[in-house]
Amino acid sequence: MADSNFIDYVKIFCASGHGGAGSTHLHRAKYIPKGGPDGGDGGRGGHIILKANPQLWTLIHLKYRKHVRAEDGGKGGAALSHGKNGGDIVLEVPLGTVVKDAESGEKLFELLEAGEERILCRGGRGGLGNNNFKSATNQTPRYAQPGGEGEEGWFILELKVLADVGLVGFPNAGKSTLLATITAAKPKIASYAFTTLEPNLGIVNYYDDRSFVMADIPGIIEGAHEGKGLGIRFLRHIERNAVLLFMVSAEEEDIPGAYRTLLGELAEFNPELLDKDRVLAVTKCDLLDAEAQKKLVRRLPKGIPHVMISSFSQQGLKELKDLLWKTLNA
Repeated sequence: MADSNFIDYVKIFCASGHGGAGSTHLHRAKYIPKGGPDGGDGGRGGHIILKANPQLWTLIHLKYRKHVRAEDGGKGGAALSHGKNGGDIVLEVPLGTVVKDAESGEKLFELLEAGEERILCRGGRGGLGNNNFKSATNQTPRYAQPGGEGEEGWFILELKVLADVGLVGFPNAGKSTLLATITAAKPKIASYAFTTLEPNLGIVNYYDDRSFVMADIPGIIEGAHEGKGLGIRFLRHIERNAVLLFMVSAEEEDIPGAYRTLLGELAEFNPELLDKDRVLAVTKCDLLDAEAQKKLVRRLPKGIPHVMISSFSQQGLKELKDLLWKTLNA
């Protein structure tokens, strides 16, 4: 994974700017030797802001940026001059980014809308100048407020891929082959386990210029929720998919059992995943004759829409698109 450009987890330290101090200046002029207070307010410290950019799909640009500090606010000046506000720092992140407090693990917010902005660390307020404290009984105050402290802390940014359909299956179930066949995506395809080491997205074109997004999630094995195989590294990406397409190879001896194993791993990771709409695709059906396919259909789990497909021979791909589109728009 060291050479991968897909980074979906970073831990960064962020610190907003301190507010500038207010001024204690007293007005002086040639014919006004004892003028009143005219100290200006200090400027606000710079914010650390996160902004959702739909053109980004990874957090790699933040991988080596471990410390982010915003500018402090400027001090207030004479003649009620307001101090300069500290410059904000805007960190652009992909849609679907979740922000957590690194110490407590508490989820702070997530960015789901294009262009959405959230303040991660708020800059310190500027201090009030002495002009704000004058009164009938204290006409020349010689004090002002200091600037407020900024906010700082360690934060975790996690990316959860946004897609309409997520492909769920064991390694070598044919997920990457399907994605390459019905979209323009070019995932790595080979005959060994864990060919896919990062999520891949592709756009499936449907009728009348309609389309939906499909995500190929790295293969799941039994015990993934306990850290086996690729562990839970990519299971969180499934949380953002509207429909889960379970893919089980026709080469499996126990297809219903394989489906239950996949379902169990998702339930152990997050029981709410069981509330998502599900479709079952039995892949590599070109290896079976018509009679064997009929027998196989009778053994499939009840209560879940299914389709027999082969990316190699194109069997069932039209029916699969129709079924997914119907499920997405149910």
